[in-house]
Amino acid sequence: MKNGFDNEKYIQLQAKSIRERIDKFGGKLYMEFGGKLFDDHHASRVLPGFQPDAKIKMLQELQEDVEILIVINALDIVSNKTRSDIDIPYSEDVMRLVDIFHDMGFYVGSVVITRYAEQLEVDDYIGHLEAMGVKTYKHRTIEGYPYDIDHLVSDDGFGKNEYIETKKPLIVVTAPGPGSGKMATCLSQLYHDYKKGIKSGYAKFETFPVWNLPLKHPVNIAYEAATVDLEDTNAIDPFHLEAYGKTATNYNRDIESFPVLQEMMTRIMGSCPYKSPTDMGVNMVGRAIIDNSVVCNASCGEIIRRYYNLAVKDMRKGNAKDQVAAVKILMKQVGVDPEKFPLRQAALERERKTGHPAGAMMLPNGDIITGKTTDLLGCASSLLLNALKRVANVEDVEIIKDEAIEPISKLKTGVFHSKNPRLHSDETLLALSASSSSEPRAQEMINAVSELRGCDAFFSVILSNADEHLYRTLGINLCSEPKFERTNLYHR
Repeated sequence: MKNGFDNEKYIQLQAKSIRERIDKFGGKLYMEFGGKLFDDHHASRVLPGFQPDAKIKMLQELQEDVEILIVINALDIVSNKTRSDIDIPYSEDVMRLVDIFHDMGFYVGSVVITRYAEQLEVDDYIGHLEAMGVKTYKHRTIEGYPYDIDHLVSDDGFGKNEYIETKKPLIVVTAPGPGSGKMATCLSQLYHDYKKGIKSGYAKFETFPVWNLPLKHPVNIAYEAATVDLEDTNAIDPFHLEAYGKTATNYNRDIESFPVLQEMMTRIMGSCPYKSPTDMGVNMVGRAIIDNSVVCNASCGEIIRRYYNLAVKDMRKGNAKDQVAAVKILMKQVGVDPEKFPLRQAALERERKTGHPAGAMMLPNGDIITGKTTDLLGCASSLLLNALKRVANVEDVEIIKDEAIEPISKLKTGVFHSKNPRLHSDETLLALSASSSSEPRAQEMINAVSELRGCDAFFSVILSNADEHLYRTLGINLCSEPKFERTNLYHR
């Protein structure tokens, strides 16, 4: 739990860098935000000390000058594309984002629908947004994008897009996920601004890869592991090396698209202000790392977690074999062996001794504890109770009586017709909370729940959806052996 990253230093450096970029373009900047503006748990895992809401707090330093522009692809609305991390459709996430930004005091100017083609579902969605007072704009697919620059930078290309009226100096262009059309929206705005005689600029905000860390630094390798499904790969920016004689780490898509983007900006602005894709970024993450060894260890742990989570995905759906193989190669590059993961060894050893599924967790002080499956509790529940006892300094005695658990088990099997009488971890917390009215130690354990945030846990079998959800809600980093407890074809 030692910090390797200075969050406050990062916020100040990042805000300063963005202010300088706004000034460089005469007072107006369209900034394409990649990744998550908040709830960036990947960053907090690989950079211990990085707060999941650091980027939004940084924007709050600039709040008076910030306008939010949310972009969504019409095809994602039609296909009902879903965010895997929070399991809601992109269309709903747009509304969730609007609410969150409003609650934080940010001005949300509008929502832009890209790839619009009079789809009925999209028209209904636009009507719903506008009925709630959200201004919307429609951008159609431009033939030849992104390579037919003559057509794009013309009145028949970007010129046909609706011009988005904005009020603030910094336009933060964000989206529910990748492929939404953020960059095209920014370039379209630049085209219209320069036609109108308005000075403006474009920049990118990407947390990873970290440009001023080595190509094979574990932080950058962890980014490749996190985006293996997108087939992103890190590479040395050849344009930066040629222009400045310095190595910088970027990723394949930005490097491949830079010549096209450079030509577009030259056509729009008269000259391109950037000599490399790295120049476009305003990423100060590398300058806020205060302990490289801590960050390296955390990143190696994240790569192992990605490996096991993808192996479980492949076991469940059978569609991640290539991704598992890719992460195996990445693990070799940083010199980690997933089979020697200490938590895995502890969980499998407990399973071997008891003959039943088991789990292991590393506590904030570095101690490893385990939990076993019992007649009334699953291994996730047992591990959670054992961890809470330890961090709350409660003696290892029975806190929740069997008499309190048995009625819940009977309800599950008798009324809900479940074949599993054991309590899931969420049900166990409810039973613990109910016990707290007569057992003070139970309340002490409930009060200690937040101390488990950021801890790692490993299980010898794939957990139920309920247990996975509860652990992730508590902020516990979870992975498991890619095997089911039972041989049933259908698992919940």
